[in-house]
Amino acid sequence: MFRSVRYLPSLIQKSTWTNSRNVIGSCSQVKRWEAVPQVQKREASSNVEPAERNSFAMNIFRGDIKPSTIFPFPEVLNEEQEEMLQMLVDPCAKFFEDVNDPAANDALEQVEEKSLEGLKEMGAFGLQVAQDLGGLGLSNTQYARLVEIVGSHDLGVGIALGAHQSIGFKGILLYGTPEQKQKYLPDLATGKKFAAFCLTEPSCGSDAAGIKTRAILSPDGKHYTLNGGKIWISNGGIADVFTVFAKTPIVDEKTGKEKDTSVAFIVERDFGGISHGAPEKKMGIKASNTAALFIDECKVPVENMLGGVGDGFKVAMNILNNGRFGMAAALSGTMKYCINKAVEHAGQRVQFRTEISNFGAIQEKISRMIMKHYVTESMAYLVSANMDQGIKEFQIEAAISKVYASEAAWFCADEAIQVLGGMGYMKECGLERVMRDLRIFRIFEGTNDILRLFIVLTGMEYAGRGLKAAGKMGVAADMMKRRLGFSSGESLSTQVHGSLKDPADQASKSINEFGSTVTNLLIKHGKNVKNPEHQFALNRVADAAIDIYGMVAVLSRASRSLERNHSSAQHELELTKVFCDEACERVAVNLRDATDSKAIQKYNSLARISKDVVTNNGPLQQHPLGF
Repeated sequence: MFRSVRYLPSLIQKSTWTNSRNVIGSCSQVKRWEAVPQVQKREASSNVEPAERNSFAMNIFRGDIKPSTIFPFPEVLNEEQEEMLQMLVDPCAKFFEDVNDPAANDALEQVEEKSLEGLKEMGAFGLQVAQDLGGLGLSNTQYARLVEIVGSHDLGVGIALGAHQSIGFKGILLYGTPEQKQKYLPDLATGKKFAAFCLTEPSCGSDAAGIKTRAILSPDGKHYTLNGGKIWISNGGIADVFTVFAKTPIVDEKTGKEKDTSVAFIVERDFGGISHGAPEKKMGIKASNTAALFIDECKVPVENMLGGVGDGFKVAMNILNNGRFGMAAALSGTMKYCINKAVEHAGQRVQFRTEISNFGAIQEKISRMIMKHYVTESMAYLVSANMDQGIKEFQIEAAISKVYASEAAWFCADEAIQVLGGMGYMKECGLERVMRDLRIFRIFEGTNDILRLFIVLTGMEYAGRGLKAAGKMGVAADMMKRRLGFSSGESLSTQVHGSLKDPADQASKSINEFGSTVTNLLIKHGKNVKNPEHQFALNRVADAAIDIYGMVAVLSRASRSLERNHSSAQHELELTKVFCDEACERVAVNLRDATDSKAIQKYNSLARISKDVVTNNGPLQQHPLGF
């Protein structure tokens, strides 16, 4: 995490610490999602296919197995990048162990000044900015490794850093003109100025298409005047540069009538008309500043637009897509922290004349924690590697990794506290802070509920195009082939180490059944599949997709370990077999429930119960005492 590797020796010597509508919109909106320009462009592997066909997750919605981006587990760092990363990892960990105090940051509700200055000195505010613009120029995989370290120590600091560069000025990296990059990135990369991402408004959370902030072009065409407000803006009270999303009126060329379209701007606080509210009082990530932003007659030069008129929605979604992968990496670090706490205690705590690590109940907790960590870590580095390979369609994989990681990390924190008992509940232990910090990850940058719908509707839109192209005869032939047990793609058993053939067959079977279920739902409901009453089925399809991606991620990683005879190979083999066995069962249950008439009846009952409660403004059953 240093501004340049060439500064490393001198910094080690002089640094004291070295010694001590919505995200998914509708099916029609899903078609507007475009490939994300990469921060670092790399040549794609020769076996990578264009467009959506190089997305493994996208293709399972057609029941196809496209293994080229998954097997073998991709290795994307060249010798120079590996050497640089090795030089950064230990000093980064040392800083967070010796200098940064997460408990103090939590109590102060801001990052301590000594930590802030240390982070600036290390270049932590510009990890993926090119070196000639003041950053480190890291690849996505290098970035993932360093945020993993941050996540294992202090999620509050992690959010402050992530809000700044993962989304705050990511729009400039992805869509900025050379002039915009030259003007803004040097100060942002060095931490001289802070950035914030401004999308959420009081009237719209995940409904990004519902923003009310207005941008009106001046009569001379030289600037836009912005008016509106944003809420829950990370770094909102300290940022100097904002990526702001608004609506602006344009004339429809076809009808001649005025309509609104979305725009994105780079806005400086110094433009005037920008103010913020008091820092929000939050459950966790207290070191991260969160505040409302008020925009009143703020004049923004036209040259500060990101993308073009009408590109605001696309810019917002692609920023979130591009930054989402880092969350899984950071949370894999958090999970490792929780596991280490639990294991240390379980190996020392004696009850009934033996260490509690010998009790089956504790063993299952630790095993499931480590299994979820293995899946999360595998997903994180698979997605980052695919991005570094130049693969364009990774939005489903990134969303899957965020959903799985945020829920797995919560599970690990909860179980770690349970293993430690009363000690885990005490503030001094540190786990209660971690648990508070973790809760937000299932909410922000797309709630997990919305992301599940995004995963399934994006995939179904792609599957629908395939069905349309195949025609009635093609669809009928494909369905018959699936009923006979044949997949329309390769078998995963040919891609894995021999000892993983059985779990690979389970994954292949799951993909085949998954494709059939998606086809059946599309044929039955057509475009109406996106309607709210079908979300019961869609959520189960999304959960099946998440499990399938987890299966292929660990199959690929474990295969590499087995082929290279790593010391952990047998351990990884057991983890993979157990996960795939249980995931295969979950996939089968979820796919059955997505189409089963009894399951749909149960959902209809749940829908009626919910409507009754909402109508009553709360529980309507009589109290047991009758008064």
